[in-house]
Amino acid sequence: MTALAGTVLAGAARRARAGQAGGAAVLTIGAGAPATSIDPHFYNASPNISVAQHIFDSLTTFDARARLKPGLAESWRPVSETLWEFRLRPGVKWHDGRDFTADDVAFTIGRVPNVPNSPGGFGGYVRTITRVEIPDPLTLRLHTAAADPLLPVNMAGVSIVARHAAEGAATEDYNSGKAAIGTGPYRFVSFRPGDRVELLRNDRYWGGAEPWEKVDYRFILNDGARTAALLSGDVDLIDQVPSSDLPRLKREPRIDIAQIQGLRLIYLAPDFSRTGEEPFVTDNEGRKLARNPFLDVRVRRALSLAINRQALAERVMEGTAQPAGQWLPPGTFGYNPDVPAPPYDPEQARRLLAEAGFPQGFRLTLHSPSDRYPGDARTAQAVAQMWTRIGVRTEVEAIPWASFAGRSARQEFSIRLIGWGSQTGEASYALVNILGTYDPAKRRGASNSGRYSNPALDALTERAVATLDDPARERLLQQAVQMVADDVAIIPLHELVNSWAMRRGLRYEARMDERTMATHTRPA
Repeated sequence: MTALAGTVLAGAARRARAGQAGGAAVLTIGAGAPATSIDPHFYNASPNISVAQHIFDSLTTFDARARLKPGLAESWRPVSETLWEFRLRPGVKWHDGRDFTADDVAFTIGRVPNVPNSPGGFGGYVRTITRVEIPDPLTLRLHTAAADPLLPVNMAGVSIVARHAAEGAATEDYNSGKAAIGTGPYRFVSFRPGDRVELLRNDRYWGGAEPWEKVDYRFILNDGARTAALLSGDVDLIDQVPSSDLPRLKREPRIDIAQIQGLRLIYLAPDFSRTGEEPFVTDNEGRKLARNPFLDVRVRRALSLAINRQALAERVMEGTAQPAGQWLPPGTFGYNPDVPAPPYDPEQARRLLAEAGFPQGFRLTLHSPSDRYPGDARTAQAVAQMWTRIGVRTEVEAIPWASFAGRSARQEFSIRLIGWGSQTGEASYALVNILGTYDPAKRRGASNSGRYSNPALDALTERAVATLDDPARERLLQQAVQMVADDVAIIPLHELVNSWAMRRGLRYEARMDERTMATHTRPA
């Protein structure tokens, strides 16, 4: 037995003995990114959603391959072009024993777009709903402003909260547990920001009791520490497996790996919110530029052409990413086969910069999270080197996600590296939320931190999402994908391959939406 295998085996034995002594089945998860709140409507970010989905349910939900299935709604049907009817699951109880009813859903729909201080909320999911009708406690009718064929899909993104617990409650009341009463498979115990969430099994769960009596959901942001915690037996499962550790973990007989092509795009978002000076852009002598250079499509195209995406995927990400020119992988609804990853062409990039009035380039700072996405800071450093080679001298400031998210939402950066996971598995989710013009009243652009705005794209998106015929809607979405690419609204880098590692004896159902869930973890 190798020393490494011995360490793993000893750690697993320690955990097994501890579980037997306590008489409880405990699952300990090591997550690579932190949830910032227990409030399920506060921030549309994957770590938050992963935790929330243990506590709360939605009307519809997705399986591991992003296919829609029933949740709190047993069935749904279109009554007319602008009316959907949902039949709710009977006998569902809140964690405090009260009955779940359609009134709770109506309250939730009203709360979702109105959460104070949200850095990027869920309003896009309910933006077409104009009125909620409740014929009886288990029937819900949702009236929409126009035809909305994707409403059942969008409702999978809305966690349902209890009116009696949530009315008048603030985000802090969820974090303390006061309002964190759901219908989900686990009950809230405690939340320590930046450290962990503790959960206890809901034995009365409508979907059947889970095998784990307790879940210790830890946030271990350092890649090396996360791998070490798994190898020592301190945790049972980790996500965001460091690409540099994958070969070693795949050879380790006491560790299993689960992987799947993901739905998350890693991309660069330039700032469109300012026409004049940018806070982190200067000329080569350090003087502020009079005009925001990112407003010139030639500059955006130059920056894109200067990036060797194949090198990023193969060397920086060590084969755990695929170069991308759009936000969804092949085979998904709305993917446009005519929009490949942009070529690597530094000479053309230099010519475009010269045409735009920057023959000697300029200087900028690229901001990136340091602990949110696999390889995020390393990717930013590699992009910075590529841009420097074409005369755009680039520095990188990589900061913890807890700080990055808020600053990005406030448009404090000139250009940032960020990610977007299209959990609906189709193209309109990104078009509405990260590419649509920021407009809280229309519940559009909630996560559009760069404030890109294109009225023609907005109009095309509105046509697409209101088109009932699937082939016609997909053609419109593909047109929108082409429009985004032509205007370089964002600079796509790569799509991630999602990876989990777990101790032998466990099985994890790998998810395209990268959620890390106790509910998808089972004894092998």
